Amino acid sequence: MISRMIRYSSFILVAAALAYGGYRMLTPARTSTTPHETAEKAENEDHPKGISLSDAKVAAAGIELATASSTVLRDSLQLNGVVQPNQESLVQVTPRFPGIVREVRKRIGDQVQKGDVLAIVESNQSLTPYELKASLAGTVIDRQTTLGEYVSEQKPAFVIADLSTVWVDFSVYRHDLGSVRVGDQVLIDPADGRPSIDARIAYLSPVGSSETQSALARAIVANPDQRLRPGLFATGRLTLSERKVAVAVKSSALQTIDNETVVFVRNGDRFEAREVETGERDPQFVEVTSGVLEGDKYAARNSFILKSEMGKGAADND
Repeated sequence: MISRMIRYSSFILVAAALAYGGYRMLTPARTSTTPHETAEKAENEDHPKGISLSDAKVAAAGIELATASSTVLRDSLQLNGVVQPNQESLVQVTPRFPGIVREVRKRIGDQVQKGDVLAIVESNQSLTPYELKASLAGTVIDRQTTLGEYVSEQKPAFVIADLSTVWVDFSVYRHDLGSVRVGDQVLIDPADGRPSIDARIAYLSPVGSSETQSALARAIVANPDQRLRPGLFATGRLTLSERKVAVAVKSSALQTIDNETVVFVRNGDRFEAREVETGERDPQFVEVTSGVLEGDKYAARNSFILKSEMGKGAADND
């Protein structure tokens, strides 16, 4: 009788152990979270209009921070143009006598000084070599000769340009010509991710093109760091009027949440979605009349990422 009870008790214990083991296998494992993540999640749940992100996460997300400040808004005219060498600082080097090129010393892209030897040509008349020299300090932008080639005074062998200044030639369509004047400010964007170049219209052509129904407006632009390269396109914003506003943010900072326009303002590690009222704007900036103060740091680029993170948090709470 006693041995039967012992066997029965052992059977109960084994069955209970197997049942508990099966429950553990069916129960999803809990992922561990760091104390920082736990605190961040709790803080975001307590403040549905904001989200916490560390500096590392801000950098990884490519979120650009900027400071709200007074800004000049510009009513502008968009122009398309092309960069040209400054024709007043350009020379074509032509052989003095026809002959055969015996040596080539400079190539396209080389920097030269006035008097540098570009090539050696053997004259057909005297059968003696003479030097083809640079008559201007600058950059070799074209070469129309090769070793052993016959050259003559009929065609330039080299073209040298001083690229410390360049021309940017804009096309102005006929319906916009009345808005353009010599001396007008134009902000030139070479599309290299850097700030626009401030320049002035120096020349407005008195004739137009019958094919494009446009006229040429030219800006002469200082080019010390070679940002503007001849042959490449550039865009310009011709300033038509200006107005200074007390507080402005970049247009890319604006997001819409629950039908309200917001800007994500950063305080410490936290971004707060502040409802704002906006005023005038230009292609880059928008005036903020309430909701953001001068000196506030805000998410100027990729702010949609913060909006997305807030949306995820709201879905988790539901």
